[in-house]
Amino acid sequence: MNEILSRYCPRIEFDSYEDFYANYQCNVPDNFNFAYDVVDEWAALKPEKLALLWTNDAPEMKSFTFAEMKRLSDKAANALLELGVKKGDVVMLILKQRPEVWILMCALMKIGAVCIPGTYQLTAKDLEYRCNIAEVKLLVAVDDAELLKNIKTARPKCTHLNTIAIVGSALTPAACLPRSYDMCAAIEKADEHFSRPSGAADTGTKDRMLIYFSSGTTGMPKMVLHNHSLPLGHIVTAKYWQCVEDGKVHLTQTDSGWAKFAWGKIYGQWICGAAVGAYDTEKFTPQGILGALQRLKPATFCAPATIFRYLIKEDLSGFDFSFIKHTSVAGEPLSPEVFHQIKEKTGLEIREGFGQSETSVMAAAFKWLPVKPGSMGKPAPLFGLNLLDEEGKSCDDGIVGNMSITNAGPNMYAGTEQSRIPGLFRAYWKDEDITRKCWEQDVYQTGDMAWHDDEGYYWFVGRNDDVIKCSGYRIGPFEVESALMEHPSVLECAVTAAPDPMRGQVVKATIVLARGFSPSEELKKELQNHVKRVTAPYKYPRIVEFIEELPKTISGKIQRNVIRSKDSEK
Repeated sequence: MNEILSRYCPRIEFDSYEDFYANYQCNVPDNFNFAYDVVDEWAALKPEKLALLWTNDAPEMKSFTFAEMKRLSDKAANALLELGVKKGDVVMLILKQRPEVWILMCALMKIGAVCIPGTYQLTAKDLEYRCNIAEVKLLVAVDDAELLKNIKTARPKCTHLNTIAIVGSALTPAACLPRSYDMCAAIEKADEHFSRPSGAADTGTKDRMLIYFSSGTTGMPKMVLHNHSLPLGHIVTAKYWQCVEDGKVHLTQTDSGWAKFAWGKIYGQWICGAAVGAYDTEKFTPQGILGALQRLKPATFCAPATIFRYLIKEDLSGFDFSFIKHTSVAGEPLSPEVFHQIKEKTGLEIREGFGQSETSVMAAAFKWLPVKPGSMGKPAPLFGLNLLDEEGKSCDDGIVGNMSITNAGPNMYAGTEQSRIPGLFRAYWKDEDITRKCWEQDVYQTGDMAWHDDEGYYWFVGRNDDVIKCSGYRIGPFEVESALMEHPSVLECAVTAAPDPMRGQVVKATIVLARGFSPSEELKKELQNHVKRVTAPYKYPRIVEFIEELPKTISGKIQRNVIRSKDSEK
C-alpha cells in the first residue's frame, strides 16, 4: 500500500468508473503542506526512493532521491530567507526544467511564500505586467541570454521587485545582469537544517500557494490563484487518468511555466509515489523527444496534442515504445486521426483529459472506460461537472452547453472561507469582477463549450467565443479541424469564423502544411472537398489560408482570436 496516498484517500482502488465517480473521496487537512507532508515524508519513509530523473539535449542524465530533495529544498528555504523572502511574499520562477524548479517550489512551500511559474518566452512587457500586478519581490531566472536581456529591460519598471537570482553556470550573474545573485551558490552554502515553522508562521491549507497567469485568448492574462489544497486535487489527475505507478517514471512533457507542470510533473505524481521524468530541452523537435523517451523509459507518458501531431509525421518504425504502459493527452483536443495514427505506428492508445489552469482534471478517458477517439471521456468525481445553457439549466444529450463545476462553493470574494473540493482555484486574484462573472452561487462556468452523448461521454466544441454561427448553424472549430487533420498534407490547423455579408460568418481554415506539400488552388479545393466528405457539408471551410506558423500563446495554445482579429481588419 502507498503510505502517503492512503493518508488522504480512504479508498484507493475501484471496480469501475461508476464506482470511482460515486465513491472517491479525498480528505483535506487544515494545515496540509505538500513539501512537508509529501516530499519530506517520503524522505523519512523511503529516503532512497527515486523522486526525479532528469535529462537534457546534451544528453546528460541526473537523478534525485526524496532524501536529496528534502535536503536541497531545506537548503533552498534557508537561502531564500537570506534573500529576504518571507511568508506571503510572491516569487517568480522562470527556470525551464532545471532541477532547481522542483527544489525551489518545495522551498517556497516550506516558507509559505507564493510561487508564480513563468515561461522563458516572456517578453520585457510580459515581465513588467506580471511583476507589477502580482507584486513580485524575487525573480529567479535561468541563464538564458534572451530572457536575461528582457529582465534587464523590464527591471527598472518593476516597482516591487527587490531581488533577482540566476540559476546556471554559462553566464555569471554579474556579467549578465547587474545586482543579481547566484542562486545555485546561495543554495550550496546555505544551512541544510530547516524546521517547519509553528503557530502563525506555519502554513494553512487555505493560504495562497501558487499563481498561474492564464494564457487567455482575449484580454490581459488573469491571475489564477490556488491554495495548498491544489496538490491533493491532482491525485485524480495522476492516479486515475495518467495512471502513474509507484516507483515507476512518469513523463509529462511541458515547460515549468505552464499549468501542465502542476498537472504532470510534481504534485499528484509524488503523492502517488511515482518518479518524475524531466526532459529539459531548449527547443522542441520530434527527434529530441523520441531520444528522451528512450533514455527516461517512462512507464506512463503525457504530452500536449501538438507533440503527437508532429510525431505522426515521423518515421517511428525504429523506436521502442514497449516500456510505455499508459499514454495521455491534454491541453488541446486530440483529433481522431492523430489518435488512430499513433496507435497504428506505436501501439499506444492515447487517453484524453480535460481541465484548465483553474482546475485539476475535470473529465477524462479514465482507465475503466473504452476510448472514444475525439472525446474527452467522462466527468471526474467531486466537481459535479455539468453542461449548462444560457439560462443555467442542464443540457440534454447532443445539446452544446457551458462546462460548469456545480459544486464549486463560494469564491474568495464571497465573504466565506468554507472548505471546498481540492483542485479548484480560489479566484482570479485582484479581479473580483471577472471572478464573479464566471463564478457565482457556487457554480463556476469554465467558458468551454461541449456536448455529451447518450453514454455520458463529453465532446469538446470550443471556447464560447470560438463557436462559429453560419447561416443559422452553430459549428465547433474542433470538428472541422479534426476532419482536416485526416488529410496527409495538414500538419496543424486552426478553424475560425470569418465575417461574411450574406451568412454573417463563414468557416475559415488556417493551415500549416506538412513536409512535401506546397500551397495551391488545387490543394485548397481538395481540402474543402475532403471536409465535405467526412463531416456535414455545411461545415466545410469556404476560406482556406496557408501559413508557415500558427499564432500561439506562450503556453502553446492556438490563438484563434489573433486570426479573427486580422481577418476583421482586412
